[in-house]
Amino acid sequence: MYHTWMRYFTPSPAHHRLGLVCLGVGLQHGALPVVGPRVLDHHVAVVISAGRGWFRGADGRRRTVTAPALLWLTPGATHHYAPDPDTGWDEAFVDFTGPATAAYADLGYLDADGPVVALTDTATARTAIGRIARAARQGNPFLEVETAAAVHELLVALRRVRADTGADGHPVLQALARDAFQPLSVTEHAARHGMTPAELRTAVRRGAGCSPKDYLLGIRLGRAKELLVGTELPVAAIARRVGYDDPAYFSRLFARRVGTAPVHFREQQCRSVPGGFTDRIPDPSRPPTIPLSAPADDGRRGGG
Repeated sequence: MYHTWMRYFTPSPAHHRLGLVCLGVGLQHGALPVVGPRVLDHHVAVVISAGRGWFRGADGRRRTVTAPALLWLTPGATHHYAPDPDTGWDEAFVDFTGPATAAYADLGYLDADGPVVALTDTATARTAIGRIARAARQGNPFLEVETAAAVHELLVALRRVRADTGADGHPVLQALARDAFQPLSVTEHAARHGMTPAELRTAVRRGAGCSPKDYLLGIRLGRAKELLVGTELPVAAIARRVGYDDPAYFSRLFARRVGTAPVHFREQQCRSVPGGFTDRIPDPSRPPTIPLSAPADDGRRGGG
């Protein structure tokens, strides 16, 4: 015995330009029938929140699936799976496609560990899928945009709850972020963790979807932007604070990656961003506001 609910959509070409589009959503539980063998032309995320079963992919190997878990069904890949007929399972699935899937795959958000991925929990992923299910009501004029936004949210949620990440995030990435402003080479960073450079590259690629050099550069340039906007420090001083002894090299690197020189970035941002600068993260329940004050009456305002 099983229960199922599902909806399927056909987004327009304009909606495909959003990057990700939702093609369908479903919620099922119980002793569901066997799926496949089959091949699809789009992605499907199947979130298993309770129960157990099995999965067989293109390699023919049968894998045990135990909740909480995720099944990645990718375009062109044969898949074949089912819950245990004695226990069944609870699943929620989302079909999606779009040009942004390639970038999410490169960044490690799609099929990072193969078709079966262990999760720590499924609550946040189910919340995102619930948004899609609620948006799927008949006659919703915002259906395609709301569901596309929820697919982005789902991919982020699934990345956060992968069992190999842990509640505090990837430990190697945390350590690299902590040491990002020190004048260390990738080889020296690797040695600090008892790793070879190749092992560090693999770990960072797995966790952040980029090389250690790009990961460190992103942190350095992000901090440089904060200092340019939030302080009056000279560019040379900011360069040293984020790990570059040569201000000219820093300026060239900044311009190449950001698209404008540090001094021009500061001018642009300071013209448009009022207020001061703080490192303290605001309380979401009490967001910062810009105080409004009545303009001074200098006698030039007209009446009426």
